[in-house]
Amino acid sequence: MMSRLLPHPFLSLILALVWLLLVNSMAPGHILLGLVLGLVIPLATGPFWPGHTGVHRPLTLLRFFGILGYDILTANIVVARLILTSGRPLRPAFVVMPLTLRSDLAISLLANTICLTPGTVSARLSPDQRELLIHALDVDDPQALVETIRRRYEAPLREVFEP
Repeated sequence: MMSRLLPHPFLSLILALVWLLLVNSMAPGHILLGLVLGLVIPLATGPFWPGHTGVHRPLTLLRFFGILGYDILTANIVVARLILTSGRPLRPAFVVMPLTLRSDLAISLLANTICLTPGTVSARLSPDQRELLIHALDVDDPQALVETIRRRYEAPLREVFEP
């Protein structure tokens, strides 16, 4: 019964917290509205969710988010420095990354992680979901970029979602 009313409890909590951060208020009405949104949105979107996906290594996921936060911060500084102070021309490139991930959720998280990091964008996923086309703002070694993404993002996601 409880799982029918609260199918995604963690998501419900996150939605309520995000609402409170967005409105920047702890007024009782906003808290109540955040809780209502946290309950209604997962219920309304339930039919669109894939089957249950378990997190097999929560500490690895926590470490992944720490690495991602650090990479976003440092990439912002690097991109700003490249644009504002570098006298050399940028070397943009499209790079094809062969994927070892097979889970739709893991692939989606990888593609979004790449987009969140300034200087890189996931441009296209191949129809067979075996390759991801990435655009990078400044690339001197395409293979090094692929190996960095594989080591820092793809490997932890595989540990967490594809044991």
